[in-house]
Amino acid sequence: MSSTEFWNPKTETLDREDLKALQLAKLRYVTEWADARSPFYRRTFAQAGFRPEQLKTYPDLARIPLLTRDEWMRSQLDAPPFGELPVAGPDAAIRMHTTSGTSGRTPLRALDSRKDWSWTAEMWCYALWAAGVRANDVGYLAFGYGSFIGFWGLHYGMEKVGVLTVPGGAQSTAQRVRQIVDFDVTVVASTPTYALRLAQEAAALGVDLPGSKVHTVILSGEPAGSIPETKALIEEQWGAKAYDTAGMTEISTIFMFEPKEQPGGCHIIEDHFIEQVLDPATGEELPYGEAGERVCTSFGRSMIPLLRYRTADLVVKVPHTAAKSGRTWDLYQGGILGRVDDMKLVRGTNVYPRTVESIVRGFPEIEEFQIELVRVDIRDEIILHAELSPGIADERWSELGSALRRDLADAHEGLQFQVERAAEGSLPRFELKARRLTDRRPARSDT
Repeated sequence: MSSTEFWNPKTETLDREDLKALQLAKLRYVTEWADARSPFYRRTFAQAGFRPEQLKTYPDLARIPLLTRDEWMRSQLDAPPFGELPVAGPDAAIRMHTTSGTSGRTPLRALDSRKDWSWTAEMWCYALWAAGVRANDVGYLAFGYGSFIGFWGLHYGMEKVGVLTVPGGAQSTAQRVRQIVDFDVTVVASTPTYALRLAQEAAALGVDLPGSKVHTVILSGEPAGSIPETKALIEEQWGAKAYDTAGMTEISTIFMFEPKEQPGGCHIIEDHFIEQVLDPATGEELPYGEAGERVCTSFGRSMIPLLRYRTADLVVKVPHTAAKSGRTWDLYQGGILGRVDDMKLVRGTNVYPRTVESIVRGFPEIEEFQIELVRVDIRDEIILHAELSPGIADERWSELGSALRRDLADAHEGLQFQVERAAEGSLPRFELKARRLTDRRPARSDT
């Protein structure tokens, strides 16, 4: 394996003009493939008056109709179990994965061919190599291996890099902690929430994680991985560097990764994706530096082409020059900032879970938290339930509660949060995507 800092030096440092030409050529190919073989795309292309031969310049990308999750779901319901997006049936596939279902909706079902799955692993190799992971490492996946796509692709990416890979499924958190230490693991992969949970368990067991051989923690699955306060807490508790990544079942793999230089954002894997940032209301593409909805076009998955898919991820794109890694790929500043629909309006003030978490993680005594929205008479209330680490005195809680109320109000235009202490062990723990906000307010009749 090459000692270069890049997994694919040619494409990671490609001149921007050449990169755009490569993207356009791949875009033409995948739209022709979708038009010829996918019943869904053949119909929606015709309805939009789009033909692949119209793709002559980058602005022509806007001719391709947007795809929403609801449309995909309707397709599954109308033509179960996989819908009309796939270009072939399950007899041509080797794997089937689903979304996590944490939103409460029926999960999407996705098929992959052998070629698709090889590509899935290749995308993870970009991230692993950029984080300094090499063949002499021992990797541990703190993940329950199920139908949710999760870290399946990372597992195969580690193997492709040559890492000795340990699958950590079907075990308790305590068992995983002991294996990480017993197997001399150097690289751990988990969600940000579960990385903190593993560290809490290690402390309870008397295990010195910072004294272990772990030097790298690969994070994915939650926007929390890009919150500086959360990442700093993980790095402190593990004594290791933490790296943010993000992917989704709809593409079967990741689309961005944070390099060793950690420029405050994640490089988009632009030789395999076109990532647009659109105004969620108008659908217009936004310039660098403006927050909007991430729209994904993938070139790698052949079983289910994905063209201009509205992800509902909130992002801010910045040019590649914002980083010092030498890559010519643009970045998402701060990674995934949340969901376009994450924002909650409380007494006229916008509340984002990411902002609340960034404040809470500034208090290391808080082990877990939950946000609850309720309506009392005609007034909306927001409650932060905070569970402290064992052994925190009542006097300290009084100080913490006051500081939390102050910092939360300062960050939310003076909005007053109710801050309540939760009993030890009473709040839920999460291995996969955390769900820390519950909106119990009844729907208004005028909305």
